[in-house]
Amino acid sequence: MPARRRPPAGSRTELPPLKIIRKILLLQVAYYACATVLILFTTVVYGAPFSLDLIFGWDSLRGDTTIGWMLGLVWMLNCFISVIFLLLFVSRSKLIPDFALTIHFLHLVATTFYTHSLPTNFLWWGLQFASAAMMTFLGMWACQRRELEPISFGGLGGGSSSRQAGSSSQPSAGDGQQESSFGRGRGRERSLQEYELDDMKHAGERAV
Repeated sequence: MPARRRPPAGSRTELPPLKIIRKILLLQVAYYACATVLILFTTVVYGAPFSLDLIFGWDSLRGDTTIGWMLGLVWMLNCFISVIFLLLFVSRSKLIPDFALTIHFLHLVATTFYTHSLPTNFLWWGLQFASAAMMTFLGMWACQRRELEPISFGGLGGGSSSRQAGSSSQPSAGDGQQESSFGRGRGRERSLQEYELDDMKHAGERAV
């Protein structure tokens, strides 16, 4: 039988559909939970009543009211906080745009179903585009920094380097044996030279 080809990296085997759906649900729940907490805190401080229209409605985001501008700032702050969720649940820079755009698309679907109409407020659309762009840019930047961090192996690297340094600084028994053998070799050469000089002296005396 022919050998099966391995699927390329980043295919469905690494990120199966069920895992993708689970991550999308977790990110969407975290996105709305963080927005609910921020909007609830803002309304309590401002003294305005809290309702789901502030989360799923689009007519509250108006440029002629104070609460409208405050909601815009709250949603942008929620965008910055959601980058942390992308870093925790996705942690891969090339997948960040897909998940960031999916979050805002599902928010558009939820807003349309809640209000029974497609949003027609330009401030709402501008806020969604700005939030998606910032979430994509910051999420990719954070994930790339995390991917480029050097991998540390605890104290193993330091121990091996110190052992190597110690072994290089301290002479070993093999080095001493090499030095002694080298000295004996030079001693043999010296004795041979003296023997040859003695033979030459004896030959000269016989000639005289």
